[in-house]
Amino acid sequence: MMSTKAFTLVPAVEREQLMGDRERVSLECVECCGRNLYVGTSDCFVYRFLLEEKAVPGGSATFTATKQLHRHLGFKKPVNELRAASALHRLLVLCDSSITLVHMLSLEPVPSGARIKGAAAFALNENPVSGDPFCVEVCIISVKRRTIQVFLVYEDRVQIVREVSTPEQPLAVAVDGHFLCLALTTQYIILNYSTGVAQDLFPFCSEEKRPIVKRIGRQEFLLAGPGGLGMFATVAGISQRAPVRWSENVVGAAVCFPYVIALDSEFITVHSMLDQQQKQTLPFKEGHILQDFEGRVIVATSKGVYVLVPLPLEKQIQDLLASRRVEEALILAKGARRNIPKEKFQVMYRRILQQAGFIQFAQLQFLEAKELFRSGQLDVRELISLYPFLLPTSSSFTRSHPPLHEFADLNQLTQGDQEKVAKCKRFLMSYLNEVRSTEVANGYKEDIDTALLKLYTEADHDSLLDLLVTENFCLLTDSAAWLEKHKKYFALGLLYHYNHQDAAAVQLWVSIVNGDIHDSTRSDLYEYIVDFLTYSLDPDLVWHYADWVLQKNPEVGVQVFTKRPVDEQQSRFNPDDIISCLKKYPQALVKYLEHLVTDRRLQKEEYHTHLAVLYLDEVLQQRPSANGKDAEVTETQAKLRRLLQKSDLYRVHFLLDRIRGAGLPMESAILHGKLERHEEALHILVHELADFPAAEDYCLWRSEGRDPPARQRLFHLLLAMYLGPGPSAPELAVAAVDLLNRHAAEFDVARVLQLLPGTWSVQLLCPFLTGAVRDSVHARRTTQVAVGLAKSENLIYKYDKMKLKGSSVRLSDKKLCQMCQNPFCEPVFVRYPNGGLVHTHCAASRHSNPSCPSPGART
Repeated sequence: MMSTKAFTLVPAVEREQLMGDRERVSLECVECCGRNLYVGTSDCFVYRFLLEEKAVPGGSATFTATKQLHRHLGFKKPVNELRAASALHRLLVLCDSSITLVHMLSLEPVPSGARIKGAAAFALNENPVSGDPFCVEVCIISVKRRTIQVFLVYEDRVQIVREVSTPEQPLAVAVDGHFLCLALTTQYIILNYSTGVAQDLFPFCSEEKRPIVKRIGRQEFLLAGPGGLGMFATVAGISQRAPVRWSENVVGAAVCFPYVIALDSEFITVHSMLDQQQKQTLPFKEGHILQDFEGRVIVATSKGVYVLVPLPLEKQIQDLLASRRVEEALILAKGARRNIPKEKFQVMYRRILQQAGFIQFAQLQFLEAKELFRSGQLDVRELISLYPFLLPTSSSFTRSHPPLHEFADLNQLTQGDQEKVAKCKRFLMSYLNEVRSTEVANGYKEDIDTALLKLYTEADHDSLLDLLVTENFCLLTDSAAWLEKHKKYFALGLLYHYNHQDAAAVQLWVSIVNGDIHDSTRSDLYEYIVDFLTYSLDPDLVWHYADWVLQKNPEVGVQVFTKRPVDEQQSRFNPDDIISCLKKYPQALVKYLEHLVTDRRLQKEEYHTHLAVLYLDEVLQQRPSANGKDAEVTETQAKLRRLLQKSDLYRVHFLLDRIRGAGLPMESAILHGKLERHEEALHILVHELADFPAAEDYCLWRSEGRDPPARQRLFHLLLAMYLGPGPSAPELAVAAVDLLNRHAAEFDVARVLQLLPGTWSVQLLCPFLTGAVRDSVHARRTTQVAVGLAKSENLIYKYDKMKLKGSSVRLSDKKLCQMCQNPFCEPVFVRYPNGGLVHTHCAASRHSNPSCPSPGART
């Protein structure tokens, strides 16, 4: 148990003020109503004091009791109980089993002499059911055995309204509305005196301890339970709060929210109703009275009266926080909600949460601190300000006053322990990253993001680059100086770029690549610069660094032009200007022309011819003395051939002149083919290169998309070249046989048979002849089918005609034309298959104007 100072014990009435020299006189009961304090003594006197309260520094108070008067009640018995009825200006006094009504100020009995006789104890109903403002409801334990009586007490009279029997003799009572909470001889019960329904609570032994029954709120009571427990019970007979554990010999109890106060023969103990823990113990010998009067708690011995003055809840909470008892402080703060106006409570509670967060933070309890900061809506700059140099120099932030914590900065908090400093910085990184996109950051995003950048930079954290390439509010001046101090030049370039200073960014990166400054953040920084320039919208920037990127690596550097979005290329970068720039970089120029011709498919003769010439120059450089027939085809040469074959835009004659005598027969053949000089092309392929597959491919290439006769002419030309006059090489004969057997469908069989040497066997040409016969038979049968279908259709028409001729048509001057609705004037008409008759001129007009109404589908 940890002690909390919740109350201070302050004397109010000293013995001398009560008894003077009378040793045997003792104090029996007290009552307090406003500033009036009443005391009943064992010698049947009632005293009225005026109680003055004076506040003192520290949240406590002192009390001065000034005796106003005292009066003897005329009995020889002690005064047992006093209860004030302020609405009636009456004081109810229990003495010698009678309740007497006296005036609150003069203590004179009422003139009518009204009193309630036969009362052992009584309680006022603070939740009355009568509804009459000029009376109070009093519940008494009658001297009759096992009887409770309910009275209405007016200014000068009393009226009994109910008498209720109980199962056992009642010893103590408290009342709320129609409900009585009774301590019987062996148990506590709740009794509804209106319906008579009783609810047992728990057993109680009156022989062992004094019963305690206190109404503590609407429909709720506090009872002294078994085992030294203070039990709470509602009128429904249930407990909505956990019990508190006090001593076995408690003689009095009271509630001063959020505390339960108990009195025994030696101590006053204070327990929290929120967590049921004992918070304070005050030594108090011989105490026998403990009462609470509208929030004022009074305790008394037989000789004097004292006031338990509660310390303000805010001071109690601050004391708990100062003792690092965060959980208790928060529980107490939550419990204070019912006693403080909503707006004031919210402000106070947020501040307490923030203070608690800093306490947890100082103990490196970061998860708990984070939740408290977020719940308390902490201005995150309070936290950032603990870290030296993290807030921007331009920030106008000043710490809260009074301060939320006692630390000047992080060094004081950690006492210079660098490991703790590192942990605190990691926490701040995490926390700032979480809150920067929430409402917590509204109004000071610049401070948060600038601090986060500085932390990432110090820690060489990967998230630094992520911060700079996404939306951020880092202040340029502070951030740039910090990045430069820590030699984070690449990140500094990103910061410049985000602030629309692309020229400064690229210049910085270029300096890194050139080795003028050192930053190893990116090993591919050159490629990154190329990519950056590729998507830059500033043409001046691109042109300024175009030579630099091309000098470093022409093939990569040219991507600033080739990978640029097409719409931007068309609007901001003229291909002719780019070609002029690239003339110093042949490799880059080739790449760019390939981009124009192949990727963008620009239909401009100049680009196609230029690219072909560059390919040709490179091919010639690669094979200056190579034999055209045996040289291995290079990648460039393959590109040249593809371009020559697929493009129709280059200057064929120009290229043919460049190639002539260069030892490039295949390229010459392609160019001849472009000029429709098929014989020259095939001669090169067959006789110079002896590349028979290439010759067949040539025929397929040049006949692509043309009609079958044109395709047939090319293949016959190639066959004729294989079988031409003169000494026949065996390989040509083999090539001819292969050509026929592979492409039988492309030949006119009759012409082929005339060309074939007589010495060739049928077996040699078996595939060709088999295919030719199959094609011939297929053609004949297809023709027969077509003829048969035509004959069938003709027969159908003949049948229809016969049917039409076989039926008679009756025509008279009353018959109307179905199209013009006029009668027929002469025996000339057109009849439709549906039987409709029309004039010949109407039928003719229908055929010339299809939109006219039609009497039938066929004529």
